[in-house]
Amino acid sequence: MNDLSNYRKSYDKNELLESTIPTNPMELFDLWFREVEDAGGEFEVNAMTVATIGKDGFPKSRVVLLKQVTQEGFVFYTNYNSDKGQAIISNPQVCLSFFWPNLERQVIIKGTAIKTSPEVSDAYFNSRPLGSRLGAIVSNQSDIIPGRSFLEDALQELEKEMIDKEVKRPEHWGGFIVSPVEIEFWQGRPNRLHDRIRFESTQTGKWETSRLAP
Repeated sequence: MNDLSNYRKSYDKNELLESTIPTNPMELFDLWFREVEDAGGEFEVNAMTVATIGKDGFPKSRVVLLKQVTQEGFVFYTNYNSDKGQAIISNPQVCLSFFWPNLERQVIIKGTAIKTSPEVSDAYFNSRPLGSRLGAIVSNQSDIIPGRSFLEDALQELEKEMIDKEVKRPEHWGGFIVSPVEIEFWQGRPNRLHDRIRFESTQTGKWETSRLAP
């Protein structure tokens, strides 16, 4: 096995101070997202890790793509019958995390996920390239399949079947919106004394902030 104990990096690109941040974490997220995007160097700025608790009791994390941010929460899309979708339906308390090494930042979000409306899911599904729409139909996500050719053959058959036909969103595919109850912003700093600011939602709908030790 490789010994990684000597991997070292100094974090010194930015700082995170209470005196310079908005009182609403959604505004700070939007600001950070745009700064990371403008700085360049990130292949997919909207890539995020979704952590769930499966029906087997184990946590599981995977990377998906954030597709919309509103004042209500963070939206992504998936197959509701997949391991991920079934885990969320069974236990809607999830964690989202973003890692943006170009600006030495992380965002960690605890929240509750619910399905987006059929109208919202339809609108996004219809905006996708045709191949992606057909792929969502032929792939029974998370099911065991005999091989790659099984999917490719199914896609070819569906392409022939759907020539000049409307490709509608399958009911088992759609969006989740994660309404945050806690958002932590992490900014790398020298000597491992990183800045960590946590926003917690209160019963009155306001946000309380705290600074956490790194």
